[in-house]
Amino acid sequence: MTSAKSQFLQKLQAHRAAPRPFDSRVQADIATFSQRISALQVSMEAWLDGTGIETEATAETLTDLLAGQASFPVPGIRLRYEERSINITPLFLYGHGVTGCLAISLRADGRRTPLGRLLMRPDRVCARSALPSAPETDLNEETFFTLLAPLLPE
Repeated sequence: MTSAKSQFLQKLQAHRAAPRPFDSRVQADIATFSQRISALQVSMEAWLDGTGIETEATAETLTDLLAGQASFPVPGIRLRYEERSINITPLFLYGHGVTGCLAISLRADGRRTPLGRLLMRPDRVCARSALPSAPETDLNEETFFTLLAPLLPE
């Protein structure tokens, strides 16, 4: 005989694993974009483990006219070291063959400096520096630390 606790835990697990129905493709894409940003933060936390650089989730509002909605909430990421931070904020949902784009910027000495973008391709996350002619590269630990370099004071 199955215990009440076991039945409860099975039902809870089934509920968590069940995909949520969405009213539209846009809602599904927003949810996927948000999940991918959260997963990206988890990867960043692992890469930064033991460095003293703090990571935090931020609450952002993204307005994307191509998504058919005025605005919707999505997470962002802030990486902080002393008085400097790198902010990774949602820029748009649809465009240029991606389903999600994040802007990367450095905030230091009262100024904001664009560093690049993260592009959510269907099968991977790509990074592109702020230089218009810069090539797109897959985001991995090496690319991440290259993007992160401006966080440290000179």
